[in-house]
Amino acid sequence: MEVHAHLIILGLHQDARLRNLVVNVYSKCRCFGYARKLLDESPEPDLISWSALISGYSQNGLGQEAISAFREMHSLGVKCNEFAFPSVFKACTLTNDFRLGKQVHGTVVVTGFENDEFVLNSMVVLYAKCGEIADSTRIFDAIPRRTVVSWNALLNCYVQRDSFGEAVELFQDMIVSQTQPNEFTLSTMINACTGLEDGRQGRQMHALSLKSGFEYNNYIVNGLVDAYGKCGQSEDASRVFKESQTSDLLAFTSMITVYSQDGQGEEALKLYLEMQSQGIKPDAFVYSSLFNACASLSAYEQAKQVHVQVLKLGFIIDIFAGNSLVNSYAKCGSIDDAERAFREIPERSIVSWSAMIGGMAQHGHGRLALQMFNEMLKEGVAPNHITLVSVLCACNHAGLVTDAKRYFSSMEELFSVQPMEEHYACMIDILGRAGKLDEAMELVNTMPYEANAAVWGALLGAARIHKNVDLGSKAAEMLINLEPEKSGTHILLANIYASAGMWDGVAKIRKVMKDSNVKKEPGMSWMEIKDKVHTFIVGDRSHPRGKEIYAKLEELSEPLRKAGYVPMKAKLLYHHSEKLAVAFGLIATPPGAPIRVKKNLRICLDCHTAIKLVSKIASREIIVRDINRFHHFRDGLCSCGDYW
Repeated sequence: MEVHAHLIILGLHQDARLRNLVVNVYSKCRCFGYARKLLDESPEPDLISWSALISGYSQNGLGQEAISAFREMHSLGVKCNEFAFPSVFKACTLTNDFRLGKQVHGTVVVTGFENDEFVLNSMVVLYAKCGEIADSTRIFDAIPRRTVVSWNALLNCYVQRDSFGEAVELFQDMIVSQTQPNEFTLSTMINACTGLEDGRQGRQMHALSLKSGFEYNNYIVNGLVDAYGKCGQSEDASRVFKESQTSDLLAFTSMITVYSQDGQGEEALKLYLEMQSQGIKPDAFVYSSLFNACASLSAYEQAKQVHVQVLKLGFIIDIFAGNSLVNSYAKCGSIDDAERAFREIPERSIVSWSAMIGGMAQHGHGRLALQMFNEMLKEGVAPNHITLVSVLCACNHAGLVTDAKRYFSSMEELFSVQPMEEHYACMIDILGRAGKLDEAMELVNTMPYEANAAVWGALLGAARIHKNVDLGSKAAEMLINLEPEKSGTHILLANIYASAGMWDGVAKIRKVMKDSNVKKEPGMSWMEIKDKVHTFIVGDRSHPRGKEIYAKLEELSEPLRKAGYVPMKAKLLYHHSEKLAVAFGLIATPPGAPIRVKKNLRICLDCHTAIKLVSKIASREIIVRDINRFHHFRDGLCSCGDYW
């Protein structure tokens, strides 16, 4: 603006070349009012001024304004050239105006610019983003001298349309053509590897990035962290992040997300503190991942602290942060806080509703979950397949077999959702738990999917509940074939044999486990006290307050015996990890405060019985999150109704 003022003072503002330069600068600085005023004041605005304005609009995402300027220019008889056409095509791409794009393509041919590389590149992008991949490829093939820009245009279009396999094939052709990829190429291809969840291809792109000297490029680093994380290689993601020594918000967000999704909640929270120490201001996406980290840890106090930060910064209105907060509170054992957070979300999406319905189902509030589902339908929100999985889970936890059948049979008709493997697995589990084993097997035999581990696991659980040795043997055999490394299958089958008095079968299972080197997964429980997560393992005495914990268990033994509790088997059951965690909670938290425990396995019947009685003896609410659901123990009862 100062320079422009000097031009006016010096009387040079009428010079066409200088005026065009000023229009160009104003356009690039998004000062479109000034740019347009200069253009309108020109006696005869030429193509350069119009091109600068159209380019400025397009580069700043204002496609409709660019098209309007192009139409006005065309009406004044000013003809486009090879510099203006790419901006017009970009505007058509931004507005998805394929009809106008085709008309402009015709003008390109008539005016003789159909062989210009920049024009062709912009046409490649237009056709691809409008879904015309075949025409886009045909135009690409017509480019006389392909440069890295040409390849990048089509590669990016494939990736944008999730055609990741085609992108990899095209990239291989690019390498064969001896075209050197640049940072944009590699960033695009890393995104393709992420979409494919192909760790091997991702490593190749990583190696190529190092070879090309782009290892410190922010886009490359962020892409690699995301790619390794999505491929389940969190250690590689962490190494890339640390070696880059980046102070970029996006990189921190990507790494925190990787840790959260990989179940490394503590690492996510540590990285958040490091980010704050570097003075990097978090955004709503960071907090969304932090809530997920708290959920994976069942860290209720940490979730509350993060919630306070979100409130201070005004991110609570963000839909992603709000949904993650609902999920976090639900998985931390506080369904009441989850519902309050849910009600505060200004515009609830299907994700919000699904999180709340799923949370209520996991907490054993099956009927409340179904009421919430009906409330969602009244508000005009259509369920998706995830919502309906939560609805079936709600029916399962509440033992509502008839309701489950009704929802399952009408999914496609009422909600246009075709039952998927997860829905069949839920329905088979519901029938199995209810003792309808023949119906469950009939559904297995008639469903349009091959029975997976979830299905056979549901049948094995049903066989344990109803002491059906034949079904248990069949389900275990299939599960061992699918997941030979998992010890839980062998243990459940051994329990079925034991309950039927088939001790030869128990011995055989133990021998198979020994011969196959199958290790029993140790039971572990976690509890958060004052921002610190305490871990307990069966029979463990290494905790700093171990003597007090075992003394508390000993102290409880007499009241438990008087209340009717008799340990089911060995003394070791008395020292299961969840009992140790509960005992620690009783000595480490104020009287009357809820005790929240997370366990990595299904809570056993013995511990379930004992903790119910402890909740009454100690006048405490005890919330245990096991691998399947939440158990709210209060006054000698459990929210699951002893059905889990």
